[in-house]
Amino acid sequence: MEMKPIHSGKLRGVGYDARTRTLRVELEGGVLIDYANVGEEIWRRLATSASAWSYYRDNVEEELTGRRVPGAGAMAGTKKNPLDDLF
Repeated sequence: MEMKPIHSGKLRGVGYDARTRTLRVELEGGVLIDYANVGEEIWRRLATSASAWSYYRDNVEEELTGRRVPGAGAMAGTKKNPLDDLF
């Protein structure tokens, strides 16, 4: 699943598999959570939201049941910005 980098709140990336209707979110620390049976409209709104963290909390985290995925995170290969620790 291709992940789109997002830096909003604790979100670090989002991805969607239309075939399986699975939404995957990556949170700080590489935590991956999969949500099953998610419509494309929710994915589209999350991926394009000006405030993705708020949209995620209100429309995904509170409304759908997620399953934590073991692993270091789909975006783990990206380098961490050393300035992130300053803020």
